[in-house]
Amino acid sequence: QVQFVESGGGLVQPGGSLRLSCEASGSIFSFYAMGWYRQALGKQRELVATITSGGSINYANSVKGRFVISRDNAKNTVYLQMNSLKPEDTAVYYCNFDPPRGGWGQGTQVTVSS
Repeated sequence: QVQFVESGGGLVQPGGSLRLSCEASGSIFSFYAMGWYRQALGKQRELVATITSGGSINYANSVKGRFVISRDNAKNTVYLQMNSLKPEDTAVYYCNFDPPRGGWGQGTQVTVSS
């Protein structure tokens, strides 16, 4: 079973930036679409951004123009560059396949606050 390890979260002021990374175990990473998801306290997990094996990208309207998803298949890693962060971006961020399957990693906490 593929495992995901997210990193790069932290506390940042509104308007700041963070870059998240997610490394996947196994050899199937490059064949599948990947997604970044987030779950704010008391809310359901939501899809933030996706990238296919061929590099096609989609974003949730709430992050469009501010977040950039990318992947490095040689490193089994997907990234999320987050710019112009807002307090409403505060959440635990996870990666998984798109659509998600299997287990979830521990996530990485992003807190946007002054």
